[in-house]
Amino acid sequence: MTDAVFSGGRARPGTSGETFDVTNPAEGTVVESMTIASVADVEQAVAHAADAFGDWSRAAPAERSGALTRLAAILEGRAREYAEAETQQTGKPIRLTTEFDVPGSIDNVSFFAGAARHLEGSAAAEWDGTHTSMIRREPIGVVGSIAPWNYPLQMAMWKILPAIAAGNTIVLKPAEMTPITSLMLAADCSAAGIPDGVVNVVMGAGRSVGEALIGDPRVSMVSFTGSTPVGQRVMEIATRTVKRVHLELGGKAPFVVFDDADLEAAAHGAVAGALINTGQDCTAATRAYVQRPLYDAFVAATAELFDGVLLGDPMDPATDLGPLISVRQQQAVAGFVERARGYGATIAAGGVIPGGDLAKGAYYRPTLVTDVAQDSEIARDEIFGPVLVVLPFDTDEEGLALANDTIYGLAASAWTTDIFRGLRASREIQAGCVWINDHIPIVSEMPHGGYKQSGFGKDMSMYAFEEYTNVKHVSMDITGVARKPWHRTIFTGN
Repeated sequence: MTDAVFSGGRARPGTSGETFDVTNPAEGTVVESMTIASVADVEQAVAHAADAFGDWSRAAPAERSGALTRLAAILEGRAREYAEAETQQTGKPIRLTTEFDVPGSIDNVSFFAGAARHLEGSAAAEWDGTHTSMIRREPIGVVGSIAPWNYPLQMAMWKILPAIAAGNTIVLKPAEMTPITSLMLAADCSAAGIPDGVVNVVMGAGRSVGEALIGDPRVSMVSFTGSTPVGQRVMEIATRTVKRVHLELGGKAPFVVFDDADLEAAAHGAVAGALINTGQDCTAATRAYVQRPLYDAFVAATAELFDGVLLGDPMDPATDLGPLISVRQQQAVAGFVERARGYGATIAAGGVIPGGDLAKGAYYRPTLVTDVAQDSEIARDEIFGPVLVVLPFDTDEEGLALANDTIYGLAASAWTTDIFRGLRASREIQAGCVWINDHIPIVSEMPHGGYKQSGFGKDMSMYAFEEYTNVKHVSMDITGVARKPWHRTIFTGN
């Protein structure tokens, strides 16, 4: 039985009396059993975070930076262990966790170790001639964060790192299905010398533990990554105590291919962009809009590549695509495809649950869907699986309009060899990230966050500090004059 709580520098079981099995979705086998957290555990974790805030918020930036630098070194030494744990609890191929999830997470630690010493504000100056103004950036307090199951380690990093680098303390609730690496990380934060109570993790049910965390009046800010409907619920609870809210929600990323695009690059980009993490990625390419002269060739090339993707044991380095997170998610994805088939869609590749040795896991074949309408369910709703829909367009204006015809705005890409087309797409597509001639790459130095119902606020980069700090204006009189000239607008001072 693995501990489900790390609070006040100590790991322990939750006190709910309820157990939860973390399951390997590739095999259906139990990875860990946990006694999950209760509301009382949340209250204690928040108390630990509140107690630690005073000293941590006043710690010198160099001290916070040094602790994060030590954490990066610890994670480097345990990189393989983290990759294997992430693969076991999520079903991600070991190649993805080894080459993407874990090194990206460690790079994030290194970035924020440096960023902790470089908080910025306006230069001190006398804007009115008689007062010196300056900006202080101050930590907000206790941050309550809720992370999703699709990138457990990376999302834990995105929540924890900017918060504590800025001097806040945090209580993180990971998804029940994938808490293992978050709990490992909390213990390693302690080993790196981050004081007890600064980083706390509680694994429990969203409707009890999650809502208790969001609603606790000692929590000054909430950060949530997940679906848009749950994000709406988070906002509703947070308004009761007027907390700052940071949301990274759903997506339905367009993949716009103009008629001058490099076909090979676009087809390979579609496979990588649509199938990363088995499509369980809010930024994954899900709607390909292809200008009509390239449409048939793009569909044929992409279908051929989809059919060549290797499904298999996630621990095998040769495996390209792992299972979905659960059989429930597998059935949800299959339902989208079957309903589309029922209203006349063409399944150009995939569209089946594989049999044989893969039948014991939550696998689904990479699926390419054509001949659907723009307003169809499969083209509008977030599927969160290895499914790409392809629709044609004629004019550039039509392609960009179709890309923007969605409630979401997290990410997008445009494919063209014309710099002017690329620049226009980058300007007109309504999304927090627009890639040109690629889809998915992220770097610690650049922000990640959405438009519209994909949420607001930024993860990663220096922009993340906008979320996790209060900006205070300090104004100091430099004249020494008792009777200021402006006072006469209120009273004469006789």
